[in-house]
Amino acid sequence: MIRTQVYLPEELYGHIQLLARQDRKVSAQVIRELLTTGLKKVVEEKKTNAGDALLRLAKIGAQGPKDLSINHDKYLYG
Repeated sequence: MIRTQVYLPEELYGHIQLLARQDRKVSAQVIRELLTTGLKKVVEEKKTNAGDALLRLAKIGAQGPKDLSINHDKYLYG
């Protein structure tokens, strides 16, 4: 494990202490568990597969001019 130091607002620190007492754990363990749970959730939300990325790209392309392939010089150079 790597040791780190974090400044917490008093209210957040109080909640952690309360959870630690209720679960009969040390506050460091409660913090580790909460971080693990929160990070897993964030990572899952950020994951996208190739299909989703292509669909988003297609939506962006659909918003552009309909004759772009024919008049690309006009759009690029005026």
